[in-house]
Amino acid sequence: MDNFVNLVKLCVGIDSVEHLQAVRAARQAANGSGESSHVTRMWPKRADEVLNGGSLYWVIKGVIQARQRILRLDEVIGQDGIRRCAIILDDDLIRTQPARRRPFQGWRYFDPDAAPADLTQARATDSDLPPELRAALAEIGIR
Repeated sequence: MDNFVNLVKLCVGIDSVEHLQAVRAARQAANGSGESSHVTRMWPKRADEVLNGGSLYWVIKGVIQARQRILRLDEVIGQDGIRRCAIILDDDLIRTQPARRRPFQGWRYFDPDAAPADLTQARATDSDLPPELRAALAEIGIR
């Protein structure tokens, strides 16, 4: 796909990809819609590009470790009457090569050229090294 952009978001309070999967599954069951979503205060100004093939990359403990494909953006109005954006995500949580990311607030646009590659199915279950160590090794060219 051409002309798309990703989003990147911190997973505050999440310890691992498995923890993220468990939390997302619980939220999905609780919301009753059966959809995986993340509600945010800001609506992407580049929504057309996000919806043209973008993914939401998850930063866990300072390291990008996974992504979910963005399916659509829905408007939701909170109990406080404020308009928010529900980022509706594909159920599949795809593990990525680890990539360090400094803390930031909210979400950020994330250029596809800067995004880490997906792990192969065989590598997706590798858990012999902590993500922080894998990210440090990747930074010096050792994968």
